Amino acid sequence: MARFFRLLRRFLLIVFVLGLLGLAAGAALVYTVNARLPDVQVLRHVELQEPMYVYARDGRLIGMFGEKRRYPVEMSQVPQRVRQAFLAAEDAHFYQHHGIDVKGITRAIWLLIQTGGQERVAGGSTITQQVAKQFFLSSEYSFKRKFEEMLLAMKMERELSKDEIFALYLNKSFFGNRAYGIGAAAEYYYGKPLDQLSIDEAATLAGIPKFPTSGNPITNTERARQRRDNYILPRMFELGYITRAELDTARAAPMHAAPHERPIEVYAPYVAEMVRKEMIERYGEDVLNQGYHVTTTIDPALQADAQAAVVAGLREYDHRHGWRTPTETVTIPAGADNAAIGRLLHATPVQGGLLPAVVTGSAGGALAVVLADGSALALSGKAIAWTHKPASALAKPGDVVRVRRLPAATPEAAPAWELDQLPTAQSALVSLDANTGALRALIGGFSFAGNKFNRATQAKRQPGSSFKPFLYAVAFERGFNPASIVLDAPVVFRERGGRVWRPQNDGGSFSGPMRLREALVRSKNLVSVRLLDAIGVDYARKAIAHFGFDEASLPPNLSMSLGTASLTPLSVARGYTAFANGGFLTTPWFIESVRDRDGKEVFKAQPPTACPGCTGIGFSAAGTGGTPTAAAPTQVDGFDLSPATAGAPAAKPTGRAGAAKPAKTSPEAAPSAPPTGLVVAPLAIDPRVAFQVRSMMHDVIQRGTATAARVLNRDDIGGKTGSTNNYRDAWFSGYGGPYVTTVWVGRDDFKTLGRGEYGGRAALPIWINYMRAALKNQPQRVVEPPAGMVQVSVSAGGRLIPGAGGITEWVKVEDLQQMENEAAAGYDSDDSATPSEESFDIF
Repeated sequence: MARFFRLLRRFLLIVFVLGLLGLAAGAALVYTVNARLPDVQVLRHVELQEPMYVYARDGRLIGMFGEKRRYPVEMSQVPQRVRQAFLAAEDAHFYQHHGIDVKGITRAIWLLIQTGGQERVAGGSTITQQVAKQFFLSSEYSFKRKFEEMLLAMKMERELSKDEIFALYLNKSFFGNRAYGIGAAAEYYYGKPLDQLSIDEAATLAGIPKFPTSGNPITNTERARQRRDNYILPRMFELGYITRAELDTARAAPMHAAPHERPIEVYAPYVAEMVRKEMIERYGEDVLNQGYHVTTTIDPALQADAQAAVVAGLREYDHRHGWRTPTETVTIPAGADNAAIGRLLHATPVQGGLLPAVVTGSAGGALAVVLADGSALALSGKAIAWTHKPASALAKPGDVVRVRRLPAATPEAAPAWELDQLPTAQSALVSLDANTGALRALIGGFSFAGNKFNRATQAKRQPGSSFKPFLYAVAFERGFNPASIVLDAPVVFRERGGRVWRPQNDGGSFSGPMRLREALVRSKNLVSVRLLDAIGVDYARKAIAHFGFDEASLPPNLSMSLGTASLTPLSVARGYTAFANGGFLTTPWFIESVRDRDGKEVFKAQPPTACPGCTGIGFSAAGTGGTPTAAAPTQVDGFDLSPATAGAPAAKPTGRAGAAKPAKTSPEAAPSAPPTGLVVAPLAIDPRVAFQVRSMMHDVIQRGTATAARVLNRDDIGGKTGSTNNYRDAWFSGYGGPYVTTVWVGRDDFKTLGRGEYGGRAALPIWINYMRAALKNQPQRVVEPPAGMVQVSVSAGGRLIPGAGGITEWVKVEDLQQMENEAAAGYDSDDSATPSEESFDIF
């Protein structure tokens, strides 16, 4: 017996020693693993991936970019029932334990032993453990990883509050369909904020993280319903979170989750894409997932007006050229109902408000079609009248056509539909603030869904006659003025290689000697060619580049005078701002500010701005005899853009003159310092030249190629039409109120728009419709002639008339001196002379 007790004591001693050794080994293991565990304090400052948001200038959403949908929420924003649904689904004792569930861990370890760690087993992971794994650990199934997870969970519980851990879980968890976090999940599956979720919806969402890809309510509705009804809702009832009545009501609710994207409040997809590219260029690819909030310069109302104007203008153009046989077809299965037919259009996007529809037949003068949602329409009468064809000749069964829903006459009226088609032409519209260059509206094409190519910024097309104001401006810098006479007559240019070029006016007629104002109003090509020849191509290219154009893009020959340069609509609009703002070169911009996820402003635009009255611009105080003295020279790229002094050498235009005294001198104003913080834009041209060209473009609308714009009934508008050979491009660029707007219409394949599709017919109506809306509440701008100009009277032939009674012109002071010198020299022109062809050699 004594021997037994000795053995027992020895055994117990061995067990005790082994126990101590085990405890020491365990402690050493815990210490070693704990030392390698990450610092959980970083979770207090973790930056979850969040999309980049793009807004209009008033804060309305234009677009979102990023790989993940995530809208981080604070625990104070999570309703009690939503919390309870997740506790019931994942960890009912979350607020009682210290990071681990002993019973669950024991069960999980036993299953791992049984499977040898080769199979995934469920159970054991508390919410805290799941957060630890999501942020710090891999998805490996092993004792080592599980042990690290447990230790890390306990460490998190010691250093973070329960709500902090729960918030991390709710914001980090993946809910399928690129939705990360409960905020994004509620938005995507139900289109609701968290505080509007019902019990059945909260329970459905709580069941997703377990099987985010294969068990979400869209991918596998039945599996999601079973997890909701058979596990989560009963657990909520068992835990006392809901009553029996609430349980029964939630179970009876049908599964109704559906994809919901965060609503886009301002349709400006081309602008959103411009912002995406610009932000990546500034901050790198990761910028799309860092929760930046970008506010643009886009005006929502103007953007909507621009979209409507472009769509309506292209529709009007397309209807002029008649119905085209549909080229897209689908095969309608035998016995298919309308719903099945509609599903054939699942990959066909809506474009420009035009819905795709499948033709199912024609009978009784009506074309029968089915929309993507399975709705059936019968189009007849006014709905197809514009095609001038009977229904049976429009399309055959299986053809895919487009239909447009018409505005309802009254809210109670049944919706009306019209047959339509995607236009063959495209259009771009750019509208800038003339003083700052801020982009207020931009349309890059008929439909971003149909083609993401941004014609406003990427399409380089010939501007035709809309380029002429730039040529006239630099000619005025060289001594010409609106009253200068240039011959409109046939001319031949022979190059050294023997090539002959005979430029022509549109229509083939010639008007002989004419004032430059009339030449621009009537868009005379031959006057532009002679004008460019007079000032020199090299000089003109360098000077026109001051409007923001790349000099290399300007043709090094006389064809430049006819607008043969390849320019984007945005660059043309930029150049026109100089005419509207008094000669300043603005730089187009569209990002107003950038804020990070915490609301801190990391960028604020300070654009160069036109400032006509600022120091060093224009003229100083008047000198003796009422003649202003020139201010200090203004240098831009080596060009002296300050006003020339009287008697300075200049190119000698041909003109008829008679000595006259100026009727009026423009008022002098002492220059003032720019406002604090204002970045003054550089001058592109002499402000007096800007005033002259602006007044000439005003006449283009009053009595020239753009008289249709008189319908706007404003005195502060002006612009210039543009067309190119074979009607490939149609343009109108102009100003009004605070805006400069350019419209281009053409085809992506460079084919003709059709005979007669000039700028005044294809592009001007779009400009008018947009500007009518844009200027609705804008006061008219009264522009006074800048200092250093005199008002004179001239005859139709450009001759100075003593006193008043002739045609009024404002000319630069030094130009008047030149006109008087020419009058004394006896320069004259014969308005009745018959134009004859002249020939010049080009070397």
